[in-house]
Amino acid sequence: PRPRAPPLATPLSRSAVPLARTEVSGRGDRPPLVLLHGLFGNRGNFQTVAKALVRGGSGKVLALDARNHGSSPHSPLMSYEAMSLDVQHLLTQLGITKCILLGHSMGGKTAMTLALQRPDLVERLISVDISPVTTAPVSEFSAYISAMKAVKIPEGLSRAAARQLADDQLRPVVQLPQLRQFLLTNLVEVEGRYVWRVNLEAISHHLADIMNFPAFHKPYPGPALFLGGSNSPYISSKDYLEIQRLFPRADVKHIEGAGHIVHQDKFEEFITAVLNFLPPP
Repeated sequence: PRPRAPPLATPLSRSAVPLARTEVSGRGDRPPLVLLHGLFGNRGNFQTVAKALVRGGSGKVLALDARNHGSSPHSPLMSYEAMSLDVQHLLTQLGITKCILLGHSMGGKTAMTLALQRPDLVERLISVDISPVTTAPVSEFSAYISAMKAVKIPEGLSRAAARQLADDQLRPVVQLPQLRQFLLTNLVEVEGRYVWRVNLEAISHHLADIMNFPAFHKPYPGPALFLGGSNSPYISSKDYLEIQRLFPRADVKHIEGAGHIVHQDKFEEFITAVLNFLPPP
């Protein structure tokens, strides 16, 4: 085996956190696909997507947990630059020199940031229901975080009872049942106590950064697909100018009848759109 170079003490490796990941092996002759979830999500959100893409003939698929989410480490820093560095660090570690990046919502902004910072690493980019602009509803998310922080669950409850109690406590603020169910996927039992596995402190501290998008001047030259839901406001015609400026080879498509979580609302149509965008074998 080749001798391994000692890890370089670069700012990259110092500030990057080691991301938890799930891998589904696919075709060796096609570039790997890296999937990045949205705010309050985790790599499990893309489990069925990863399997369907591999069945459709893609390269191997890696689904990652962002810092402060899922099983990845917590860190007080939560900017897109930091989240992009985490992914770059992982690609370096795994010896991946070119990948296809697919990100939903916050993960889409991380994917765009990485493509704009390091276009050499990204063969193509898929941004799911998010544009490279400021996303408005900061106040909504602030309210959700406060509601999550206020949840109180006594020790010794069963998982089902704990979830039901948390659901009841979130209901006055988070009215949509699907959204409550989504947030509740972050409720985990640790040594007999129920806690949120997302880092609510770091997320609330950086909420404005997460809703924003970093400034870039040099465009990403590769092919890009902006895949929105027709019932969602997150990729609108007023964003097209900025999408064109930063991603001149971008295609914008909306999937009829899908809301913000496109891959959940219209699974088959989503998989077809992604497979059609992958490079020909």
